[in-house]
Amino acid sequence: MKIAEIKNNIIITKEREDEKLSGRKGAIVKVLGCGLCGSDIVKLKQHLAKEGTVLGHEIVAEILEINSETNFKTGDVIITSHHIPCGKCEYCKNGNVSMCRHFKQTNIKPGGFSEFVFVSEEHLQNVAYIKPENLSNDEAAFYEPLGCCIRAVKRASLKENSSALVVGLGSIGILMAQALKAFGYKVIGCDLISSRVELLKNIGIEAFLVPDLCESIKVDCVFMTSGSDKAIPTALKYVRDGGKILVFSSTPQNNGFPNNEIYYRELTVLGSYSPSPADLKDSLTLLKNKEVKVKNLSTEYPLEQVQKAIDDTLSNKILKAYIKI
Repeated sequence: MKIAEIKNNIIITKEREDEKLSGRKGAIVKVLGCGLCGSDIVKLKQHLAKEGTVLGHEIVAEILEINSETNFKTGDVIITSHHIPCGKCEYCKNGNVSMCRHFKQTNIKPGGFSEFVFVSEEHLQNVAYIKPENLSNDEAAFYEPLGCCIRAVKRASLKENSSALVVGLGSIGILMAQALKAFGYKVIGCDLISSRVELLKNIGIEAFLVPDLCESIKVDCVFMTSGSDKAIPTALKYVRDGGKILVFSSTPQNNGFPNNEIYYRELTVLGSYSPSPADLKDSLTLLKNKEVKVKNLSTEYPLEQVQKAIDDTLSNKILKAYIKI
């Protein structure tokens, strides 16, 4: 089978032996497409993944072979996530499912940027669903990243009618703003790129260019979805005293938040990482009901051009890449 793997800190395409079921519980699926996640890019750029790693986890796939106690069958087109929490450890009991050790160890194999992957029985039981007929493959690939955003919205624990500002309108920022709106919050977005501001406005959510943002705006919670170091002072500028900052991005310098700002202004700064099965279920509902619109948010690339998709994403030529396989 053809895969796209890390080699000398770039992505190359090569042939590898096919994944086989070989008596395992689960399914062999043909990957129809896989979204390129910001975390894939971070793992590559910051050397967090080993040589030979196949990245990609936002898959839409067709079941080719299956050995499962579930109701899935050969020919079904499914969406799935890549991690499953155990539900029993102290992390899970305290709501920190993405810190669960079992969560971190589970994955689709070898990774979404390949022709075929093995999806375990545990994945089929907990995080896999039939792709809704009213969603195209590239739209359905937003299932997992939207689930991440839903988890962030829930973790913020905002009161009814709270206001929120999304800093950074990449694909995650666009999803986050729509998730906040779907949950009933007053949301506004901001970015340095005018086309992204206009994109959010066209979806029906207020947005501004950062230099033009009204100085008087103060929100209950800032959702930091930008990976720029400048996102931190922007978040501090627009959160109200006593408010919250939800961090959903890593920044290059990793300088962190000024202690005295948090202390004297009684700010709450918290992070959010990956979704629980319940968050993913909510994601599927929002996508299926078109409460979150993702049509035309991604740009299609063939498997042989994963590296180009990464380069185009980093240079802001595109909002989101979808690797068609």
